[in-house]
Amino acid sequence: MHKIKLIFNPASDRGRSGQKASDLRAIVEQRGGADWAGTEYPGHATELAAQAIQDGYEKVIALGGDGTAHEVVNGLMTAPAGSRPLMGVVPIGSGNDFAFSSGINMNPQEAMIRVFEGSASAVDIGRITDGGGRSEYFDNSAGFLFDAAINIQSRKITRIYGFLMYLTATVKSIIENYDPTRMKFIIDGEAVEKDLLMFTVGNGAREGGGFMVTPAAKNNDGIFDYLMVDPISRPMMFRLLPEVMAGKHEKYPFVKTRRFTSMEFEADRAVPIHLDGELWAPYEADVRQVKIEILPGAIELIR
Repeated sequence: MHKIKLIFNPASDRGRSGQKASDLRAIVEQRGGADWAGTEYPGHATELAAQAIQDGYEKVIALGGDGTAHEVVNGLMTAPAGSRPLMGVVPIGSGNDFAFSSGINMNPQEAMIRVFEGSASAVDIGRITDGGGRSEYFDNSAGFLFDAAINIQSRKITRIYGFLMYLTATVKSIIENYDPTRMKFIIDGEAVEKDLLMFTVGNGAREGGGFMVTPAAKNNDGIFDYLMVDPISRPMMFRLLPEVMAGKHEKYPFVKTRRFTSMEFEADRAVPIHLDGELWAPYEADVRQVKIEILPGAIELIR
Protein backbone atom coordinates (compact mmCIF):
# COMPACT_ATOMS: atom_id res chain seq x y z
CA MET A 1 0.00 0.00 0.00
CA HIS A 2 1.19 3.50 -0.83
CA LYS A 3 0.74 6.40 1.57
CA ILE A 4 -1.46 8.34 -0.89
CA LYS A 5 -5.05 7.57 -1.87
CA LEU A 6 -6.27 9.16 -5.12
CA ILE A 7 -10.06 9.35 -5.33
CA PHE A 8 -11.24 10.31 -8.80
CA ASN A 9 -14.67 10.83 -10.26
CA PRO A 10 -14.81 9.65 -13.89
CA ALA A 11 -18.23 11.32 -14.28
CA SER A 12 -16.91 14.77 -13.29
CA ASP A 13 -16.95 17.48 -15.96
CA ARG A 14 -19.75 15.58 -17.71
CA GLY A 15 -17.69 12.43 -18.13
CA ARG A 16 -14.49 14.00 -19.36
CA SER A 17 -12.48 13.67 -16.15
CA GLY A 18 -11.79 9.96 -16.55
CA GLN A 19 -9.38 10.63 -19.39
CA LYS A 20 -7.87 13.59 -17.55
CA ALA A 21 -7.14 11.36 -14.57
CA SER A 22 -5.58 8.74 -16.84
CA ASP A 23 -3.30 11.38 -18.33
CA LEU A 24 -1.86 12.01 -14.85
CA ARG A 25 -0.77 8.44 -14.16
CA ALA A 26 2.75 8.96 -15.51
CA ILE A 27 3.35 11.80 -13.03
CA VAL A 28 2.12 9.59 -10.19
CA GLU A 29 4.32 6.65 -11.14
CA GLN A 30 7.39 8.86 -11.58
CA ARG A 31 7.01 9.99 -7.98
CA GLY A 32 6.61 6.64 -6.33
CA GLY A 33 3.00 5.76 -7.06
CA ALA A 34 -0.30 5.99 -5.25
CA ASP A 35 -3.43 3.92 -4.84
CA TRP A 36 -6.35 4.84 -7.11
CA ALA A 37 -10.08 4.50 -6.46
CA GLY A 38 -12.82 5.58 -8.85
CA THR A 39 -16.24 6.66 -7.64
CA GLU A 40 -19.29 4.78 -8.88
CA TYR A 41 -22.27 6.64 -7.40
CA PRO A 42 -23.14 9.85 -5.51
CA GLY A 43 -21.60 9.83 -2.05
CA HIS A 44 -19.03 7.19 -2.95
CA ALA A 45 -16.07 9.57 -2.54
CA THR A 46 -17.19 10.20 1.04
CA GLU A 47 -17.15 6.47 1.72
CA LEU A 48 -13.77 6.02 0.04
CA ALA A 49 -12.22 8.89 2.02
CA ALA A 50 -13.59 7.53 5.29
CA GLN A 51 -12.20 4.09 4.43
CA ALA A 52 -8.83 5.61 3.55
CA ILE A 53 -8.63 6.92 7.11
CA GLN A 54 -9.26 3.45 8.48
CA ASP A 55 -6.64 2.04 6.11
CA GLY A 56 -4.00 4.43 7.38
CA TYR A 57 -3.37 6.63 4.35
CA GLU A 58 -1.42 9.81 5.04
CA LYS A 59 -2.85 11.79 2.12
CA VAL A 60 -6.30 11.62 0.51
CA ILE A 61 -6.59 13.41 -2.82
CA ALA A 62 -9.75 14.48 -4.67
CA LEU A 63 -9.40 14.30 -8.46
CA GLY A 64 -12.46 15.97 -9.94
CA GLY A 65 -14.47 19.11 -9.40
CA ASP A 66 -16.16 20.74 -6.45
CA GLY A 67 -18.51 17.79 -5.93
CA THR A 68 -15.64 15.35 -5.51
CA ALA A 69 -13.82 17.69 -3.14
CA HIS A 70 -17.03 18.17 -1.16
CA GLU A 71 -17.51 14.43 -0.71
CA VAL A 72 -13.88 13.84 0.24
CA VAL A 73 -14.11 16.59 2.87
CA ASN A 74 -17.17 14.91 4.38
CA GLY A 75 -15.30 11.62 4.49
CA LEU A 76 -12.27 13.16 6.17
CA MET A 77 -14.47 14.91 8.74
CA THR A 78 -15.58 11.51 10.06
CA ALA A 79 -12.21 11.37 11.84
CA PRO A 80 -11.53 13.39 15.00
CA ALA A 81 -9.58 16.61 14.69
CA GLY A 82 -5.85 15.92 14.72
CA SER A 83 -6.15 12.47 13.16
CA ARG A 84 -7.32 13.42 9.67
CA PRO A 85 -5.05 12.70 6.70
CA LEU A 86 -3.80 15.58 4.60
CA MET A 87 -6.14 16.49 1.75
CA GLY A 88 -5.21 17.41 -1.78
CA VAL A 89 -7.18 18.52 -4.82
CA VAL A 90 -6.38 18.03 -8.49
CA PRO A 91 -8.88 20.24 -10.35
CA ILE A 92 -10.24 18.28 -13.31
CA GLY A 93 -13.93 19.13 -12.90
CA SER A 94 -16.15 21.79 -14.44
CA GLY A 95 -16.17 24.43 -11.69
CA ASN A 96 -13.11 23.86 -9.48
CA ASP A 97 -14.05 26.79 -7.25
CA PHE A 98 -12.65 25.28 -4.04
CA ALA A 99 -9.29 24.73 -5.74
CA PHE A 100 -9.32 28.29 -7.08
CA SER A 101 -10.22 29.82 -3.72
CA SER A 102 -7.57 27.71 -1.98
CA GLY A 103 -4.74 28.88 -4.24
CA ILE A 104 -4.22 25.43 -5.77
CA ASN A 105 -2.56 25.41 -9.18
CA MET A 106 -5.38 25.11 -11.73
CA ASN A 107 -3.18 23.13 -14.12
CA PRO A 108 -3.91 19.46 -13.29
CA GLN A 109 -0.34 18.34 -14.00
CA GLU A 110 1.13 20.97 -11.70
CA ALA A 111 -1.50 20.25 -9.04
CA MET A 112 -0.63 16.57 -9.15
CA ILE A 113 3.07 17.33 -8.70
CA ARG A 114 2.16 19.41 -5.63
CA VAL A 115 0.39 16.38 -4.15
CA PHE A 116 3.84 14.81 -3.81
CA GLU A 117 6.01 17.88 -3.30
CA GLY A 118 3.76 20.56 -1.78
CA SER A 119 3.25 21.56 1.83
CA ALA A 120 -0.03 21.60 3.75
CA SER A 121 -1.77 24.35 5.68
CA ALA A 122 -5.09 24.53 7.48
CA VAL A 123 -8.39 25.53 5.87
CA ASP A 124 -11.73 26.20 7.54
CA ILE A 125 -14.74 23.98 6.98
CA GLY A 126 -18.43 24.82 7.41
CA ARG A 127 -21.15 22.70 8.96
CA ILE A 128 -24.83 23.10 8.18
CA THR A 129 -27.73 21.53 10.08
CA ASP A 130 -31.39 21.73 9.10
CA GLY A 131 -34.45 21.81 11.36
CA GLY A 132 -34.71 18.03 11.25
CA GLY A 133 -31.17 17.52 12.53
CA ARG A 134 -29.67 16.52 9.18
CA SER A 135 -26.09 17.79 8.99
CA GLU A 136 -23.33 18.06 6.38
CA TYR A 137 -19.98 19.79 5.89
CA PHE A 138 -19.05 22.21 3.10
CA ASP A 139 -15.69 23.62 2.06
CA ASN A 140 -16.37 26.52 -0.33
CA SER A 141 -19.93 27.85 -0.36
CA ALA A 142 -23.50 27.30 0.73
CA GLY A 143 -26.11 28.82 -1.56
CA PHE A 144 -29.75 29.50 -0.75
CA LEU A 145 -32.83 30.83 -2.58
CA PHE A 146 -31.90 32.18 -6.05
CA ASP A 147 -28.36 30.81 -5.71
CA ALA A 148 -29.69 27.27 -5.24
CA ALA A 149 -32.28 27.78 -8.00
CA ILE A 150 -29.35 28.33 -10.38
CA ASN A 151 -27.86 25.03 -9.23
CA ILE A 152 -31.15 23.25 -9.91
CA GLN A 153 -31.35 24.82 -13.37
CA SER A 154 -27.77 23.80 -14.19
CA ARG A 155 -28.70 20.13 -13.76
CA LYS A 156 -31.15 20.42 -16.63
CA ILE A 157 -28.49 21.66 -19.06
CA THR A 158 -26.69 18.88 -20.93
CA ARG A 159 -25.05 20.36 -24.02
CA ILE A 160 -22.76 23.01 -22.55
CA TYR A 161 -20.22 22.82 -19.78
CA GLY A 162 -18.29 24.80 -17.17
CA PHE A 163 -18.84 28.50 -16.67
CA LEU A 164 -21.13 28.83 -19.72
CA MET A 165 -23.44 26.20 -18.21
CA TYR A 166 -23.70 28.15 -14.93
CA LEU A 167 -24.20 31.42 -16.80
CA THR A 168 -27.05 29.92 -18.83
CA ALA A 169 -28.60 28.51 -15.66
CA THR A 170 -28.38 31.96 -14.06
CA VAL A 171 -30.20 33.62 -16.94
CA LYS A 172 -32.92 30.95 -16.89
CA SER A 173 -33.30 31.37 -13.13
CA ILE A 174 -33.76 35.13 -13.46
CA ILE A 175 -36.60 34.41 -15.86
CA GLU A 176 -38.23 31.50 -14.01
CA ASN A 177 -37.29 31.56 -10.27
CA TYR A 178 -37.74 35.01 -8.84
CA ASP A 179 -39.87 35.05 -5.70
CA PRO A 180 -38.43 36.73 -2.57
CA THR A 181 -38.50 34.87 0.75
CA ARG A 182 -39.07 36.28 4.24
CA MET A 183 -36.21 35.20 6.50
CA LYS A 184 -35.49 35.65 10.21
CA PHE A 185 -31.79 35.45 11.11
CA ILE A 186 -29.74 35.29 14.26
CA ILE A 187 -26.22 36.22 13.12
CA ASP A 188 -23.57 35.99 15.83
CA GLY A 189 -26.32 36.73 18.34
CA GLU A 190 -27.93 39.62 16.42
CA ALA A 191 -31.51 39.28 15.14
CA VAL A 192 -32.24 40.32 11.54
CA GLU A 193 -35.50 39.91 9.60
CA LYS A 194 -35.94 40.77 5.93
CA ASP A 195 -37.17 39.70 2.50
CA LEU A 196 -34.40 38.26 0.33
CA LEU A 197 -33.97 37.21 -3.26
CA MET A 198 -30.54 35.63 -2.86
CA PHE A 199 -28.41 34.53 0.07
CA THR A 200 -24.96 32.94 -0.12
CA VAL A 201 -22.41 31.96 2.51
CA GLY A 202 -18.84 32.02 1.23
CA ASN A 203 -15.85 30.24 2.69
CA GLY A 204 -14.07 30.99 -0.59
CA ALA A 205 -14.30 33.88 -3.03
CA ARG A 206 -15.81 32.14 -6.05
CA GLU A 207 -18.61 29.77 -6.99
CA GLY A 208 -20.36 28.64 -10.17
CA GLY A 209 -17.09 28.33 -12.06
CA GLY A 210 -16.41 32.07 -12.19
CA PHE A 211 -18.87 34.14 -10.11
CA MET A 212 -16.99 36.16 -7.46
CA VAL A 213 -19.95 36.13 -5.10
CA THR A 214 -18.00 36.71 -1.87
CA PRO A 215 -14.78 38.21 -3.26
CA ALA A 216 -13.19 38.98 0.12
CA ALA A 217 -13.75 35.51 1.58
CA LYS A 218 -10.72 33.45 2.59
CA ASN A 219 -10.91 29.88 3.80
CA ASN A 220 -8.15 30.20 6.37
CA ASP A 221 -9.29 33.18 8.46
CA GLY A 222 -11.78 31.48 10.80
CA ILE A 223 -14.76 33.49 9.57
CA PHE A 224 -17.42 33.28 6.84
CA ASP A 225 -18.55 35.99 4.45
CA TYR A 226 -22.14 36.23 3.33
CA LEU A 227 -24.00 37.94 0.52
CA MET A 228 -27.64 39.07 0.74
CA VAL A 229 -29.54 40.52 -2.20
CA ASP A 230 -32.79 42.38 -1.50
CA PRO A 231 -35.76 42.00 -3.88
CA ILE A 232 -34.98 43.82 -7.13
CA SER A 233 -36.42 43.83 -10.64
CA ARG A 234 -35.36 41.35 -13.28
CA PRO A 235 -33.74 44.08 -15.42
CA MET A 236 -31.69 45.15 -12.40
CA MET A 237 -30.68 41.54 -11.78
CA PHE A 238 -29.43 41.29 -15.35
CA ARG A 239 -27.46 44.48 -14.75
CA LEU A 240 -26.04 43.00 -11.55
CA LEU A 241 -24.91 39.77 -13.23
CA PRO A 242 -21.66 41.03 -14.82
CA GLU A 243 -20.82 42.86 -11.61
CA VAL A 244 -21.06 39.60 -9.66
CA MET A 245 -18.78 37.90 -12.18
CA ALA A 246 -16.19 40.59 -11.55
CA GLY A 247 -16.77 40.78 -7.78
CA LYS A 248 -17.85 44.43 -7.99
CA HIS A 249 -21.46 44.09 -6.81
CA GLU A 250 -20.94 45.31 -3.24
CA LYS A 251 -21.35 48.95 -4.34
CA TYR A 252 -25.13 48.54 -4.83
CA PRO A 253 -27.40 49.50 -1.91
CA PHE A 254 -29.55 46.38 -2.32
CA VAL A 255 -26.49 44.13 -1.84
CA LYS A 256 -25.34 43.42 1.70
CA THR A 257 -22.09 41.68 2.62
CA ARG A 258 -21.01 40.87 6.15
CA ARG A 259 -18.86 38.39 8.08
CA PHE A 260 -19.90 35.89 10.75
CA THR A 261 -18.97 32.69 12.56
CA SER A 262 -22.41 31.27 13.43
CA MET A 263 -25.88 31.83 12.06
CA GLU A 264 -29.39 30.48 12.31
CA PHE A 265 -32.37 31.32 10.13
CA GLU A 266 -36.03 30.50 9.70
CA ALA A 267 -37.89 31.11 6.44
CA ASP A 268 -41.56 31.49 5.56
CA ARG A 269 -41.32 28.89 2.78
CA ALA A 270 -39.12 26.03 1.57
CA VAL A 271 -35.52 27.12 0.99
CA PRO A 272 -33.50 25.27 -1.67
CA ILE A 273 -29.85 24.77 -0.69
CA HIS A 274 -26.68 23.76 -2.48
CA LEU A 275 -23.40 22.97 -0.75
CA ASP A 276 -20.30 23.40 -2.91
CA GLY A 277 -22.47 23.03 -5.99
CA GLU A 278 -24.12 19.84 -4.73
CA LEU A 279 -27.88 20.06 -4.23
CA TRP A 280 -28.49 19.37 -0.55
CA ALA A 281 -32.10 20.49 -0.21
CA PRO A 282 -34.42 20.79 -3.23
CA TYR A 283 -37.69 22.67 -2.85
CA GLU A 284 -39.58 19.47 -2.09
CA ALA A 285 -37.39 18.81 0.97
CA ASP A 286 -39.24 21.75 2.56
CA VAL A 287 -36.26 22.95 4.61
CA ARG A 288 -37.18 26.14 6.50
CA GLN A 289 -34.78 26.17 9.45
CA VAL A 290 -30.99 26.08 9.20
CA LYS A 291 -27.95 26.50 11.46
CA ILE A 292 -24.50 27.29 10.02
CA GLU A 293 -21.20 27.28 11.90
CA ILE A 294 -17.52 27.44 10.99
CA LEU A 295 -14.88 24.95 12.09
CA PRO A 296 -11.57 26.83 11.87
CA GLY A 297 -8.58 24.95 10.48
CA ALA A 298 -10.44 21.64 10.31
CA ILE A 299 -8.61 20.27 7.25
CA GLU A 300 -4.91 20.38 6.33
CA LEU A 301 -4.82 21.07 2.58
CA ILE A 302 -1.82 20.47 0.31
CA ARG A 303 -1.03 23.40 -2.00
